[in-house]
Amino acid sequence: MDIYSVFKPLLFRLDAEKAHDITLKSLRFAARTGVLHLLGKPLSTKPRQVMGLTFPSAVGLAAGLDKNAAYIDGMAVLGFGFIEVGTVTPRPQPGNPKPRLFRVTEAEGIINRFGFNNLGVDQLIENVKRSKYKGILGINIGKNFDTPNVRAVDDYLICLRKVYVHASYVTVNISSPNTKNLRALQEKEALGNLLAALKREQQSLAEAHGRYVPIALKIAPDLEVEQVHEIADLLVQHQFDGVIATNTTLARSAVEGMPNADETGGLSGAPVRDRSTLVIRQLAERLQGQVPIIGVGGILSGQDAAEKIAAGASLVQLYSGLIYRGPQLVKEVSRTLG
Repeated sequence: MDIYSVFKPLLFRLDAEKAHDITLKSLRFAARTGVLHLLGKPLSTKPRQVMGLTFPSAVGLAAGLDKNAAYIDGMAVLGFGFIEVGTVTPRPQPGNPKPRLFRVTEAEGIINRFGFNNLGVDQLIENVKRSKYKGILGINIGKNFDTPNVRAVDDYLICLRKVYVHASYVTVNISSPNTKNLRALQEKEALGNLLAALKREQQSLAEAHGRYVPIALKIAPDLEVEQVHEIADLLVQHQFDGVIATNTTLARSAVEGMPNADETGGLSGAPVRDRSTLVIRQLAERLQGQVPIIGVGGILSGQDAAEKIAAGASLVQLYSGLIYRGPQLVKEVSRTLG
């Protein structure tokens, strides 16, 4: 029986962020007590070689659900092939005022304006050290809200240096719509400078630690094709290891007139599915296999995930789909992708 389907109606009666917190804490408790093992053994899937890493399966957890790496062990039991935590910033920050998470239930969407709420990079590292998880761990890094864009590189470098030895790969988040002017870092000159600085630091850290940790860039869905191609060219030029497409959208055409649709923030879930897949296809056409793509955005079924792979992604990630479908979605996607 799908346990989540029993509790979902109760959770959906609660404030979205409160339900989010209760679910995560329950998941951590269930992992510690062994209850989650009742979900059954994880599926046997074909490993994927991506970014120089061996992923046990193509299905991962997207950043944003476990911002402080406090629930890694609970997530691991759900059968993910890899887990990404964060976004984390150099200093702790509370994020935007509540309420800041809203369901657009009619469209199976979620709007959030969290604003990189997190306990800071040092606390995340402590949580990672305490976890028992030994699988592929991505750590998603960002800048503090009060760090001006002209100094954004400094924040990313601080985080990269601190998380490097604890991560399987690092994701650079320049595409959240909830930190003022962050998406301006996707513009050609700013992005080129950021990628160059990160690549230099990566090479220095690899020499210092005797271990190469790949870096991926997470981009927005709200880009014109020329911008997508520009970003793709910069990724190749600076020999970046991967690109994650996409973050949440500011567009509301798919949810116009629905309850909560006018809330500010990034829209995820089913309404962003097609736009995300289009960006993946545009990236794949431009990159020609030179940089691998991780597809995320609106995956609520195995078929949705298969479309991302067909468009050019090597791996996929889930987030909002888990809220609407529960842990069974991980199994369904894993089964579909094999």
